[in-house]
Amino acid sequence: MPHFPPMPSWDALHPLIIHFPIALLLLCPLFVLISAILRPAMSRPYMVASLIVLFLGTGSLFIAASTGEEAAELAERGGAMSAVLETHEHLASEAKIAFSILSAILMGIFLLPRFLKPQRARLSSTVLPIVFLLVYGAGIALLVKTLTPAPDLCMNLESMQ
Repeated sequence: MPHFPPMPSWDALHPLIIHFPIALLLLCPLFVLISAILRPAMSRPYMVASLIVLFLGTGSLFIAASTGEEAAELAERGGAMSAVLETHEHLASEAKIAFSILSAILMGIFLLPRFLKPQRARLSSTVLPIVFLLVYGAGIALLVKTLTPAPDLCMNLESMQ
């Protein structure tokens, strides 16, 4: 009978789980861009895919933040370590809020054609997604900034050992 390794604790899952939201949130703009390039009649499936990927990415961001909070409780704090952890936690909270807002905006862009006249289809299928991508760039910048304290944290942990 095979023996499986034990399931890691919730706090130990943070380094594993954090890669899911990063990958999904970086993939979403690709689908939005494809949707914006195609004619309105053909763009809808790509917009649905971008919504699904964004919702999954945002949801997994909340899970990653939860595991990170648990991991932070176990970390030894002091001096630079404490400052790095606090910055990382603050930026993670801002990222959760930002991607929740971006999810709502993209849902609005997706639903907008139902309320517009057919002549305005190009506005909702091309112009708004491109404007969304520009705003989404700020979310990506925040996500990258959230990850930057992590290498410092690892270096501090290694030097403490």
